[in-house]
Amino acid sequence: MESDQPQQHGLFQSAGRQDVSAWDEPDSNWNRAAAAGSQADPFCCRTEWQLSYHEAMDPHRKLIVREQSGSIAAFAEMNLPESSAGSLSIYSPVESHWFFGSPVLGPAGVDLLVELFDELVPSRDDYDSGFLVSGVEPDGPLFKEIAGKLGSFCNAWKVQEETLCSASLEGGVDGFLSRRSAKHRRSLRKQNNKASKAGVYFERHAPATAADAAAVYARMLAVEESSWKGIGECGMTVGRSRRYYDCMTRRLAESRGGRIMFARHEEKDIGFVFGGLAGSAAGSCYRGQQFSYADDWKNYSIGNLLQLEQIKWLCEEGVDRYDMGPMMDYKVHWTEINTSIMTLMLKRKPAAI
Repeated sequence: MESDQPQQHGLFQSAGRQDVSAWDEPDSNWNRAAAAGSQADPFCCRTEWQLSYHEAMDPHRKLIVREQSGSIAAFAEMNLPESSAGSLSIYSPVESHWFFGSPVLGPAGVDLLVELFDELVPSRDDYDSGFLVSGVEPDGPLFKEIAGKLGSFCNAWKVQEETLCSASLEGGVDGFLSRRSAKHRRSLRKQNNKASKAGVYFERHAPATAADAAAVYARMLAVEESSWKGIGECGMTVGRSRRYYDCMTRRLAESRGGRIMFARHEEKDIGFVFGGLAGSAAGSCYRGQQFSYADDWKNYSIGNLLQLEQIKWLCEEGVDRYDMGPMMDYKVHWTEINTSIMTLMLKRKPAAI
């Protein structure tokens, strides 16, 4: 593959914790590649999402990365049961639980994937090994390029499909609200009046240092502990989720991309909404991550009001889109853009008999 750009290739397969410092910065080649095209979920292609997952969830997986200036193909070797290992090797996206982001980024990303296939699955006799590629829009440009460049020697299976939902912020808050139902707008006005009379107010935070991020995250966890999720021990305060969002909040402070809104009453936090900014060729977007509120405030629609206040802030900053992740019933009222993504399993076609 020829290019007039300087190339920097790397293949990392060392066991144990790996040095990811080359990518673990806001303006890394990985993040530049994520911004180079139009992604269904731009934030989840970035290192704040991908490397936080690696650090918190499974830091001992082997990272498999091939890159050149402006493009990257980033995978991790899956942990397979010993009984099924043998010669079988499956390489998944680094974040391999939700499969929101794409591991193949930039104009040469698919070419780098072809190189990885030739290096790691060189033989047609090894047709059980392969790559999982997530964040692929059906009939989108990535799907078409994969089909064109790998179709002659690979079979592809769809192993997962998801619908992501988003809202345009075109026209600012008024434009956003004009795309909501009249019933939803009336409900928001009533909820806002009720909370305002009760003395609820809102506070914005965009952490810029590790210390800022730690302090804000501690406040978020305290709210979560008082929510129905914290009470039920099923939220971000438990298990590896606690570590995951801690890592993400810290990385977002480095990129100045974190946006956290607190709902407060009498100098006490009673709710929060948290997410991060990303940019791409299609414009800037905010990706929501978590929101929560104290259980004793559940009759004040704090979650809805936090979402609205966050949207006001984003519109002031000129953000183009609010990404809310996978479709859920409550998100229907907040979004009007649905995008399908799928995860493909790519394996070499078996050798002819």
